[in-house]
Order: sequence, then C-alpha cells, then structure tokens
Amino acid sequence: MKSTKNSLQKFTDTQAKIDKLLALDSITYDDLEILTKDERSAFEERVTEEFNSLTDRNRDKFFKKIEPIMSKDSKSHNWESNHNQITYAISTLMQDYGRMPSKTEIATKTGLSRQTVHKHLKEYATHPIYLEQLEQFRFMTDKVLARVFKYAVNGDVSAAKLFLTMMTPATPKQNGNTLIQTQNNYIQINGTVLSQEALQQLSPEQLNDLEEILKTALPQAAHKLT
Repeated sequence: MKSTKNSLQKFTDTQAKIDKLLALDSITYDDLEILTKDERSAFEERVTEEFNSLTDRNRDKFFKKIEPIMSKDSKSHNWESNHNQITYAISTLMQDYGRMPSKTEIATKTGLSRQTVHKHLKEYATHPIYLEQLEQFRFMTDKVLARVFKYAVNGDVSAAKLFLTMMTPATPKQNGNTLIQTQNNYIQINGTVLSQEALQQLSPEQLNDLEEILKTALPQAAHKLT
C-alpha cells in the first residue's frame, strides 16, 4: 500500500513539474534541469501529444514555446510535415476548384495557420531540406537518361531528340548572332545536331538537296557531303 502511495506521489510530482514547464512562454534546456531522466521521457511524450493535437495559431504558439529545446531532426521533421501537407492541399484544392487556392484555403485544408503557410511558401525554395531534395532529383538524372537512351536506340524519334537535346551543350552566341560549332564529328546549328551518323542515314537525294543548300548559303566554301 505504501509503495502504491509513493508511486502515485511520484507521478503527481512529475506531472506538476511538466505542467510548470508548459506554463512558460518559452522553454529552454536550463528549464529542463528540474526533470530526472525518466521525467524527461514523460515530458517529451506530453509535448508530442499536445503539439499534434493543436491546429492553427495555437499550434504556432506552442511551437514557439518549445522551439528552443527542439533537436535539429525534430525541426526538420516538422518542416517536412508542413511541406507535405501544403503540397497535398494545393494539389487537391486545384483539382476541386480549377484554380490556385488562396493561403487561407490552404491553411483551412492543412490545419496550419495562414502565417505558417505564408512563411513556408515564401521561404521553402531556399530551405536546406528543399535544396537536398533537389540534389536527390539530380542524382536520378543518369537513370532517366539511360531510360531515354534505351527508347531512342529502339527507334523512338521523340526520345532520340530529347536525349540529344539534354546531352548537347547550349549554343553560344556572339553579338546576338548564333554561332555554328564543330566538334567530335558533328556540326551544331542552334539546337540542331548534324553528325556523321545522321548524314549516313540520309538518302542520296537528301544529301544532294543538303549540299545545294549549303553551296547557296556559303558560295565561297566547298561543301562536299559524303
């Protein structure tokens, strides 16, 4: 019986400490010194439950209260959660309304405050997590190129055109005029690549037509296509 009373008293004392901390406007690591190791675990569970139960401005207010003691991982998780909710809300509302939703509509759909939605939309493009996600997409470029190449060599003209466009460097310009580049057995004019392999695919009539065009355009130079 005595043991039960002691356990109940200990539980009551722990809850009193946690309530005292949560009554603060801002909680710091120094404030947590009043908690034992077991009490800290109880405190973290209470904070998580309360944070997840809140919406709108109440959630913002509570986040501001606990932000000083949040780990980097916790802050990252919160940002990713907001980002996913906002992205889903925009996608869903656009399908429902046929237009871009307002920040108020996004806030209502997500349960986030309008201020949080506004801040996220304004700053997400420079956030480290978003930049890391972009790097992940870039990391997948090789796999995408390999798939495009596979379709290209199997005769898909659109895939071949896309592959050549992605692999061909941008054409430099000088004084507003397009330059013609020659390198690695091909000629590039604007976005069009004329390679030795491409020439070999042309019929004799097409080669003659191309030769006549070049002779007319560049009468001072000899252009013999083989």
